[in-house]
Amino acid sequence: MKRNEVLTQAATWMNPENILPGERSQTRKTTCVQRHLYEMSRVDKSAQTDSIGFCQIEGKMGNAKSRSGQNACSQFLPEERAEIDRLFDALSSGKHSSNTPPRSFSLQALQSHIGEALPPEMVTRLYDGMQRVNLTGTAKGPSEGVSQEQFTVSMSHLLKGNSEEKSLIILKMISATEGPVKAREVLKFTEDLVGSVMHVLDHRQQLRGWTQQKAPGCPPRVQVLAAQLFSEMKLQEGEKLLGPQQLDCDCDRAMIEDWVFRTPHVATFLSVVINRGFLLLCSSLDLSALLPERLVDQGREFESILDVLSVIYLNSHLPREQRHRWHLLFSSELHGHSFAQLCGLITQRGPCVMLLEDHDGHVFGGFASCSWEVKPQFQGDDRCFLFSISPSMAVYTCTGYNDHYMYLNHRQQTIPNGLGMGGQHNYFGLWIDVDFGKGHSKAKPTCTTYNSPQLSAKENFRFEKLEVWAVGDPPESQLAKSKKSILDVDPEAQILLESCGRSCHSQGLREVPEDDE
Repeated sequence: MKRNEVLTQAATWMNPENILPGERSQTRKTTCVQRHLYEMSRVDKSAQTDSIGFCQIEGKMGNAKSRSGQNACSQFLPEERAEIDRLFDALSSGKHSSNTPPRSFSLQALQSHIGEALPPEMVTRLYDGMQRVNLTGTAKGPSEGVSQEQFTVSMSHLLKGNSEEKSLIILKMISATEGPVKAREVLKFTEDLVGSVMHVLDHRQQLRGWTQQKAPGCPPRVQVLAAQLFSEMKLQEGEKLLGPQQLDCDCDRAMIEDWVFRTPHVATFLSVVINRGFLLLCSSLDLSALLPERLVDQGREFESILDVLSVIYLNSHLPREQRHRWHLLFSSELHGHSFAQLCGLITQRGPCVMLLEDHDGHVFGGFASCSWEVKPQFQGDDRCFLFSISPSMAVYTCTGYNDHYMYLNHRQQTIPNGLGMGGQHNYFGLWIDVDFGKGHSKAKPTCTTYNSPQLSAKENFRFEKLEVWAVGDPPESQLAKSKKSILDVDPEAQILLESCGRSCHSQGLREVPEDDE
């Protein structure tokens, strides 16, 4: 039955004159809708079958567009489609290979266009993925170039597609053979993807104040983050791929699709590579949600413990409204090794990320969802978490076992003095002692509050590097404090000056409060 016939039949079914005597109107209408939807689904399935045949014919005729290409085009706004068409025209206009058919482009053309914006291995992967898109549904060898339809379908799947569509292109980027790929091949693809993100952001000068530097002797952060993303891959039995002995396991399309669905970084990183590597649809990706702006008040060079990939990973676990900006509050390198200084600089400053590096090179810390306060009670809420950056990346969220999220105390004689997160007194998941430079991370087997393992190399550790970053916009209390006039800081001093006959030259320079305007 054709689509127009279905519509005509549905209209007949829904006509009140055709309702049988004694039949309830609502029941009749519901039944009609159900029948209508069923017949429409049959039409759609028929259309899908027709589209395969249509694509096969298109491969011979060469002057008609397949329906898969039309569906891909429908994913884009008109201005986006125009931008994609312009890029294809630029890629296919040059003759970089005599074997390339008309209205297609070669690997050399893509390499020439991208230049050094992406690593060569990622350019090749992207080209192979596009070239292997089969629009006809029939088995055949790869084409000599990438056609406009292959290019459009690939961009649609990678930028706008669901996890199923993305997994299809990813498999083609990994291997030319149909069927499962080895787990080690997926891991290598993940490493290439992570490395390409860092490479292209650096090349386009869009690191937003962060650097690529890493501590000497530590595993490269590309491999660390790639291993974390790859660890989310699950076997068909639901078990995670853990350990080198499982790198020879087969990963089929269902596993790749599930991995892409549960690991949003994969899709996001693909978008970054295309948006910033191809300079295509750049406005569709907000980098501030991926990599926050780095703000440091001190007017001198400061090398953070964190690098670009560490920040991207941690930032993705923060509340969305706090991902656009990180502002340094405390650094042992800039502010010295003083617990009193630490307390003075981080209290009442809103949500913070605190991290340190112990003497064995382990980097770890915690996210405080609320402003720190010096008091003898636990504080915070279940948005807090602990994390590890090196030697492995992981985030440990609340278990609900207790509410010992945050603790900060100073100058008390009967209870512990220091900063802690998770666990309990004298047995914290993360503890910074008032004797600055000492701490502990106790977990046998895990922290009760966050289910985190021992984060440091040794249970009782020593450190020299500690940083605290305020995330998001400063709280209203901090804004009010920063806008407060210096004339109001010490009213007694102002009265003393006036009694001595000294005039306040800045009195007339007050800014008019917004409420009085």
